[in-house]
Amino acid sequence: MSYFLGIDAGGSNCRARLIAADGTVIGTGQGGTANARIGLEPLYATLRAVSDQAITQAGLARDQVAAIRAGMGIAGISRPGVRSALADFAFPFASVAYETDAFIANLGAHGGADGAILILGTGSIAQVRAKGRDFTIGGYGFPISDEGSGAALGLSAMRHALRALDGRTRATPLSRAVTERFGHDTARAIAWMDAASPKDYGSFAPLVMDHAEADDAIARSIVEDAVQHIERFIETIFERGATRCALLGGLAPRMQPWLRARTVAGLSAPMGDALDGALLLAGYRRAAQ
Repeated sequence: MSYFLGIDAGGSNCRARLIAADGTVIGTGQGGTANARIGLEPLYATLRAVSDQAITQAGLARDQVAAIRAGMGIAGISRPGVRSALADFAFPFASVAYETDAFIANLGAHGGADGAILILGTGSIAQVRAKGRDFTIGGYGFPISDEGSGAALGLSAMRHALRALDGRTRATPLSRAVTERFGHDTARAIAWMDAASPKDYGSFAPLVMDHAEADDAIARSIVEDAVQHIERFIETIFERGATRCALLGGLAPRMQPWLRARTVAGLSAPMGDALDGALLLAGYRRAAQ
């Protein structure tokens, strides 16, 4: 009997789903950050940990573990040298297939068929499958890229807040809410920025959205600027051959009401999640047919 293991290893957490050949979920796993940027040894340790959780929960024997076919979507594996290094990872499985986390999310969203996703989370990236090709749009990393993302919203909010403290622009409820985190002290804000990660900037995104929805003029301008980037992302996705597009990511539900009605009308609901895509990558659909 074959078993299939799907893993979604991202910047915030790592999830695993183990299924039997008939599609029944028999085990799951959950871990912390598991993108390639944390280093290969910590990445391997997290992948093994979530795999072991799922296998233990399923109660599989050693010979059954050896029959597992795994698919793993890992954030950051496009970085130089990472894919080749993955070949040295030792798993006791029949096979392991690796792809990016965006790749498996797109597979899951469209059941392995042609389509595209635009992920709006801490960062932003589009993944497209069209006419036999798989490719990405954007996603080059913050602050150069990640337009329309939570990190981009947070960076814009910080810029406005510091200008307001200087007196170069009018203070608004948003700017005051941002600088309140630093005691309205410019030096403290700058010290925070020296070590801030995209995730840190992204933590301001809910605040920006809340104030935009409350009609704060600056917050609205920040969100409206982000919407222009998102609209262009979606236009480009269809221009490059995609027949379907789904919005994914934690920021997507908050951003969608700001999009034009005709843009929203052209979007599709995702058919499944990234773990569904990881299982497709592992070969589940082909084995089940």
